[in-house]
Amino acid sequence: MWTYKQLEAVYWIARLGGFSQAAAKLHTTQSAISRRVQELELQLETELFDRTARSSRLTEKGEELATLAANLLAQRDAAIEQFRRPDAIARRLRLGVTELTAMTWLPRLVALVQQYYPRVTIEPEVDSSVSLRDRLMNDDIDLIIVPDVFREGRAVCTRLGSVQNVWMCKPGLVNTRGSMTLQELAAYRLLSQGVLSGTGLMYSRWLKDHGVEVEHNLQSSSLIALIGLMVSGIGVSYLPADCFASMVDSGQLQMLDVNPPLPETTYVAMHLADQRSNLLAGIVMLAQSCCNFSRLFQDAGPSPADEAANANPSPL
Repeated sequence: MWTYKQLEAVYWIARLGGFSQAAAKLHTTQSAISRRVQELELQLETELFDRTARSSRLTEKGEELATLAANLLAQRDAAIEQFRRPDAIARRLRLGVTELTAMTWLPRLVALVQQYYPRVTIEPEVDSSVSLRDRLMNDDIDLIIVPDVFREGRAVCTRLGSVQNVWMCKPGLVNTRGSMTLQELAAYRLLSQGVLSGTGLMYSRWLKDHGVEVEHNLQSSSLIALIGLMVSGIGVSYLPADCFASMVDSGQLQMLDVNPPLPETTYVAMHLADQRSNLLAGIVMLAQSCCNFSRLFQDAGPSPADEAANANPSPL
């Protein structure tokens, strides 16, 4: 009868679109993948791939087997994790985050993963929200933490926390002593994170919904670059109020009273629906327990909020 290695070969060829891609995913050679498929076809006495097509296209029976393989492999992985202790799970986890998470609570999450899953090797990668979403959909990354702006039927989203952004600029750049409207704000050069950013996408839509046409706009996918431009007096942008309060207190930045205020940005953990596992569920719970955008460059130790959230610390 068929083996899990054979089923994995069919599943990943179907998923990634080719024998070479499946070989890279399974850390083996293309000839080994071809051999597994051929052995399976001989056992089943049916062709699983259309040899007349230039691409690795499944036959009708191949599609049926790929669906069955996905279910069987998921059941196998769930069974293995169910009967393993959390600290016995050995795996490499590819985690994608945006700059704000990397600049705030990522060290705490990494420390918690090391504490509860000492044999899991976590590989954090920092990128834009759109790039992370695309990589998740291509199965190049296991879990991403991004603003809740994407609607993907193949993905599962779990709410982690939220950020209240406010408009800020260099003191004296905006000539106002009181509240100002969005239309008045739009007269200044606005600095935004652009269409690759989840927050940038969200606020671009929000401004359009409020009838604001931004004529003087400068976009950058780098949060660090935007902060530097703001401090230099180049323009007005939005930053998390609590996180950057110290820069306001030191006189580097000034908060603006703008009506209506910016909506909160909700952050979620996203993973593919067919990649459910106890490990991923546990790490998402750890992320929920330590998600905290109130301070820059947090250490790996627990904050008071973390301690309260970790009253029952086991993620499983």
